[in-house]
Amino acid sequence: MANEFLQYSSLIESFGCEVRADEPMKNHTTFKIGGCADLFITVNNKEQLDMVVDLCNEKGIPVFVLGNGSNLLVSDKGIRGAVLRLGGEFCEVGFNDDSTLHCGAGAQLSKLCAFALEHSLTGLEFAWGIPGSCGGAAFMDAGAYGGEMKNVVVSCEHVELATGKWGSFEGGELDFAYRHSAYSDGGYVITALNLKLEKGDKEEIKAKMDELMERRRDKQPLEYPSAGSVFKRPVGYFAGGLIEQCGLKGTQVGGAQVSPKHAGFIVNAGGATCGDVLELIARIQETVRNETGIELECEVRKTGE
Repeated sequence: MANEFLQYSSLIESFGCEVRADEPMKNHTTFKIGGCADLFITVNNKEQLDMVVDLCNEKGIPVFVLGNGSNLLVSDKGIRGAVLRLGGEFCEVGFNDDSTLHCGAGAQLSKLCAFALEHSLTGLEFAWGIPGSCGGAAFMDAGAYGGEMKNVVVSCEHVELATGKWGSFEGGELDFAYRHSAYSDGGYVITALNLKLEKGDKEEIKAKMDELMERRRDKQPLEYPSAGSVFKRPVGYFAGGLIEQCGLKGTQVGGAQVSPKHAGFIVNAGGATCGDVLELIARIQETVRNETGIELECEVRKTGE
């Protein structure tokens, strides 16, 4: 534990935040991989967030913003500084008006989808089953089955980490593209999303959600810890198809394995380390490059020491 950061844990607790020292990040990623974070801080409202960001700026504490950890590979050595998670009021979902929703960035995407279904709003069916937070989904323009967050998000609210200033991006400022947004390079805490949906038929919305969930269960290795699709989709191809074509299905390094069910996934088959996953990723990229000439680019975000 870095002592220079530990000394601030009681002060941060006095803000009303939950603080854990030396927190294993494997408990906070869907890969179930990752060493310890020096400080793991949960902020529940804007006042707490302001105080934590100001303190981290003043004391030079690095900040990593965590969503649901579903598209994340954390180093075996962990994360130096503070990992920031949004709780409390940042997990609430409600209405701006009849068809525009306001959603805290810390809310689970599944909660947002269920809320839309409850109120017969269509447009988010594609996101049902994506295991991320709403902020994380906006951060990377999450998408599936022909839908993307850019189709429904009209604006995002945020705090700039370097200055502590609150602001928002809307429309073209969001710079949404395939697995990319204006937030992709870091420097911000997304705090809320505003989404425009359409009125729809509740039974039709539910049927579509059920259909897509069934497709996920049939095709994806949901029974194992993973970070979802490891690679971005190369233009004109599917990463999983290329990996399977190269005979890599089932290939294993340590506890990390190319899923025998879906070659686009690397699963934690038991006790996988970050090192195992990185070695397997490199092997996949090299093999696919040598055999097809196609460069696979990682979609999973790597972080830590």
